[in-house]
Amino acid sequence: MNRSKELLHGPNDGRRVPHVVIVGAGFGGLAATKELARYDVNVTLVDRQNHHLFQPLLYQVATAGLSPADVAAPIRSIVKGQKRTRVLLDRVDGVDHERKVVSLASGARLTYDSLVLATGATHSYFGNEGWAKYAPGIKTIDDALHVRRQILLALERAETNRQEDVEERAEFLTFVIIGGGPTGVEMAGAVAELTRHAAEMDFHYITRRCVRIILIEAGQRLLSTFPEKLSEAAKRSLEKLGVEVRLGSRVAQIDESGVVVDGVLIRSATIIWAAGVKASPAARWLEVEPDRAGRVIVDGNLQIAGRDGVYAIGDTAAATGAAGKPVPGIAPAAKQQGIHAARHIAAELGYRRLPAPFRYRHFGSLATIGRKRAVVEFGWVRFSGLAAWILWSTAHIYFLVGFRNRLVVGANWFWNYITFDRGARLITGLGAEADQMQPIHRARYRAEGEVNAAPVGSSITGRVAAH
Repeated sequence: MNRSKELLHGPNDGRRVPHVVIVGAGFGGLAATKELARYDVNVTLVDRQNHHLFQPLLYQVATAGLSPADVAAPIRSIVKGQKRTRVLLDRVDGVDHERKVVSLASGARLTYDSLVLATGATHSYFGNEGWAKYAPGIKTIDDALHVRRQILLALERAETNRQEDVEERAEFLTFVIIGGGPTGVEMAGAVAELTRHAAEMDFHYITRRCVRIILIEAGQRLLSTFPEKLSEAAKRSLEKLGVEVRLGSRVAQIDESGVVVDGVLIRSATIIWAAGVKASPAARWLEVEPDRAGRVIVDGNLQIAGRDGVYAIGDTAAATGAAGKPVPGIAPAAKQQGIHAARHIAAELGYRRLPAPFRYRHFGSLATIGRKRAVVEFGWVRFSGLAAWILWSTAHIYFLVGFRNRLVVGANWFWNYITFDRGARLITGLGAEADQMQPIHRARYRAEGEVNAAPVGSSITGRVAAH
């Protein structure tokens, strides 16, 4: 049976209504959908998930600060007031730009007048895809729950171990974060607070002195897109939390033993990847040459050259601002691009005047380091500390979708601030994954010709055996 079929959209009232397909319900895709709702246009919004995810706070799900429902909302509930918008839970397999048809994994096909690709990005391991098994990144709710499970299981294994095997215990209590951008910095601070306060409050055989957290960055400073003064402030804040910050360090290998950094093996049961991203396969769908990060190159109107009616926005697009600088892959930029693409489509359909070429308006950069530390840059206004953290918290609550999420997240943060308690410390999905957390036995160390007996709380690094 051939399931492939054309999907028609909108009321069949005998007139031809333009059809816009938007792939991806992130910040950019939803902004484009909302803007197009103002015009006489049928919209089909396609996404592989049934929810919109507020990715900037996903690391808090991974560190038990928030629950998944606090940072996500069903797509259908978000667009329910947009009567000409239809939502499809599906995955794009390809685009025929000549016939203007999008092929879906279900076998269905969507014809379009205009197409907006807002498919986001995924992890990049710089050609070392085998590392993903041992160093997961965080891009989805499933990713975040997987990492949360690893962190909490590591604490439980260390508590069960007590002092029976010092090496195993040290391995469970060593947490390595790779990447010193905003995600890595925020993750390192959150892991430090979770593990150290949990160790003091909830466990009998673990103290904060047992826990080791290492942040690895290949560059010479953290938060390279921030001013150097704020990078230093972030580094000092992390070090006050007990995080070891290693700058100018490169990862050579990641496997079940741990991570090799600058020729030294750091044994760790929990490694988190925050070092790079790559764009979706949109360039391959359209048979165009991508940039080095895999993004689709767009013009000043966010259109793709030679692909009539096709736009790319957000992390999918390689766009430049008015000063010739690349548009950053952050939520405000994606929202601005979504609105611009929608307005340009409306103008092409004759509903309004053509807008000026896209110009990104940068309102500032923010990153948090723990429960009352952050760094903020608004042009020449730059500061850090508690005031920056309050501003960071306010901005992130504002960008959340839905009153309920804003209220719950605000209440959670207030409660965490005054009690240090993280209420989402649930280990779910136990089974085969719990077995994967079993320690690396000393017998295997000896088989490799290496035994690294380090005391709890001290360095557990050892030289990589020569081959």
